[in-house]
Amino acid sequence: MIHAKIPPSIEDVRAAAGRLKGKATVTPLLPSDVLGSLTGTNAFVKAECLQRTGSFKFRGAYNSLAVLPEDKRKLGVVACSSGNHGQGIAEAARLFGCKATIIMPADAPVLKAARVSRSGAEIIRYDRATEDRDEMAREFSKRTGATLIHPYEYREVIAGQGTCGMEIVDQFEQLDAIPDRIVICCGGGGLSAGIALAVHERFPETKICTVEPEGFDEYRRSLEAGKILANKASTGSICDALMAPQPGEMSFAINKTHIADSLVVSDEEAMKAIRFAYEELKLVIEPSGAVSIAALLQQKTAWRGETVACVLSGGNIDPELYAKVLADNP
Repeated sequence: MIHAKIPPSIEDVRAAAGRLKGKATVTPLLPSDVLGSLTGTNAFVKAECLQRTGSFKFRGAYNSLAVLPEDKRKLGVVACSSGNHGQGIAEAARLFGCKATIIMPADAPVLKAARVSRSGAEIIRYDRATEDRDEMAREFSKRTGATLIHPYEYREVIAGQGTCGMEIVDQFEQLDAIPDRIVICCGGGGLSAGIALAVHERFPETKICTVEPEGFDEYRRSLEAGKILANKASTGSICDALMAPQPGEMSFAINKTHIADSLVVSDEEAMKAIRFAYEELKLVIEPSGAVSIAALLQQKTAWRGETVACVLSGGNIDPELYAKVLADNP
């Protein structure tokens, strides 16, 4: 394993694809005539909400554990997560037969916490507003010897997420088409970085567009400033998986040369996208997984004539919230 502080390359993404073969689900790339007609685009959705554990996070989690030496695995792993990375790590750890501990916020969705526990991981709670999850995870790792697998500031995690991009490329090539734009949710930036590596190796002209929730647009601001900036708030969005404190250094090193556009959507727009996915795509997606559709709908016909793929990154939404979002449909 190469030093973890060095950003991954396309070769690392290819290696991750080999490790994930038969373990991760090859999720479908689905056309949406309705989404296309509303926006004047040739619209597709990459349904990572159908991935193992319900989100793309399983890819990076499994790849990270797969490269750990057996003696390190015996000491266990620790991760900080609002839910999806935690679920991925917990399930990967179960498959490898090692112990996992997840540092989760006290307000994490109940469904996500339940799934982490179901896979056998231990949960340690923290307060988003007053405690530093990264420091807690580092202290736990130092005290126990467990390997800290960060949700986006980790080489093998980013490489694993890149396998989603490899699938998108393969699926468009099977359609004899090239996407003009791929729209991706962005928290710490690991998914967009991995997808960008895979897509731009074969489709260098494809635009990578990231989407963040209002109040947590640290990536947009960091890209504009040319340096990493932090969010002022630590709570306050329905998009719980996208409230990263700041971009990861490794993901930012990749994304700053690959991202073409960075958009921001409101919680209301995310909820409308959840309803759209239910009504028109028959897919269950969580708020963070809905922001790509929200951004495409927000743009109205600005991308008219383009072939656009929206990555639906996760579907782990609490039933109570889901019922409320659908019931609030005007």
